[in-house]
Amino acid sequence: MTFRHVRSLAAFGAVLAAGVAGTSQASAKDLTLCWAAWDPANALVELSKDFEAKSGVKMKFEFVPWPNFADRMLNELNSGGKLCDLMIGDSQWIGGAAENGQYVKLNDFFDKEGIKMDDFIPATVVGYAEWPKNSPNYWALPAFGDVVGWSYRKDWFARPELQAEFKQKYGRDLAVPKTFAELKDIAEFFQKREIDGKTVYGAAIYTERGSEGITMGAMDVLYSFGFQYENPDKPYELDGFVNSAKAVQGLEFYKQLYDCCTPPGHSDAYMSEDIDAYKSGQVALHMNFAFTWPGINADANVGGDKSGYFPNPAGPDGVVFAQLGGQGISVVSASEKKDDALAYIKWFAQPEIQQKWWQMGGYSALRKVVEDPGFATSQPYAQTFLDSMAIVKDFWAEPAYASLLQATQKRFHDYVVAGQGSAQDALDGLAKDWTQIFDDEGKY
Repeated sequence: MTFRHVRSLAAFGAVLAAGVAGTSQASAKDLTLCWAAWDPANALVELSKDFEAKSGVKMKFEFVPWPNFADRMLNELNSGGKLCDLMIGDSQWIGGAAENGQYVKLNDFFDKEGIKMDDFIPATVVGYAEWPKNSPNYWALPAFGDVVGWSYRKDWFARPELQAEFKQKYGRDLAVPKTFAELKDIAEFFQKREIDGKTVYGAAIYTERGSEGITMGAMDVLYSFGFQYENPDKPYELDGFVNSAKAVQGLEFYKQLYDCCTPPGHSDAYMSEDIDAYKSGQVALHMNFAFTWPGINADANVGGDKSGYFPNPAGPDGVVFAQLGGQGISVVSASEKKDDALAYIKWFAQPEIQQKWWQMGGYSALRKVVEDPGFATSQPYAQTFLDSMAIVKDFWAEPAYASLLQATQKRFHDYVVAGQGSAQDALDGLAKDWTQIFDDEGKY
């Protein structure tokens, strides 16, 4: 799985020079790229050494842990700060960053450099680059494809004694679940079971209250039960969609899964807590973003043939969706080094760089990479990534995203974890919260 289209160093230098020629800006001696602190960011540091060698520009990096990432970087954007020249910002930020003039619009740059959005996975273009959604207005280049999926203890599933017991109880093989109902059966089957002398549990799911965790987890399930953000025929009409009977059923299911099948003390868990639970051998099933899969595959305790991966199963009506993660890379409007920042994006967009990005643990969104005949078998989780990216939905990317998210976090956590009220109460309240926020934004 290699690309034969490779530019020589001299040719690339000429192209890079041409890309920034004719401007009055002097070449920057360094660029600062801002992102979250996680394994993919470390891979990007290594990848970027190629850009440094070819451009003579020194890359600096500002990485912030996920729980603080949004607060820190949205404050930076809102204040007009000059720390970041390049921002790999979360997908939900795109509306606010575009409407508030915080990102450089990239249409002219893409046209000039022959960078085509048709060359990227369509869901990542809509999710990471476009505002308004489904319009040809681009504020980022898709940088890191990500989606919520599942890893599971393939070695536990394969044990003959567990296979026999499960089949006797449920009348089917212990295997990757096709529906959420089957997933819950599996989680209950493993809950408080003793394996190799250790008590294990069913599933690590998202429950975190402080940032976005329980929203990402619950929405990941609600979509497949029939939740809709708004009337498809009338934007911002929420009542009867956000709080539909099917949405209520989905939220009830998520609480049932939390109540029946999570490890002790799993009431405020997001990405890191879930991966810790899985890698330490506590759980059979593990909800998390796809970025965790390379680390799982390489882990001494659960890696290799001990783990398998699967996309979201179906809801009760056969509907299948998954929560989109991932980010695009943007040029920050306040930067005084925009030309060099654009040169970085041009370098990053090259197929051979995107191929290296995948090989180093980054999830490329370039179709030339993911549609290569060898991609699906290049890693144990590659096919699951493709299958998951084909079924994505995302949270609101509205400028008021932060307020919308805060309302969801409170409503979901109060019901699922704290046990306050009913699912209907939670979603009725959420519909009212969101309606008020959009009313304040002048959407009605």
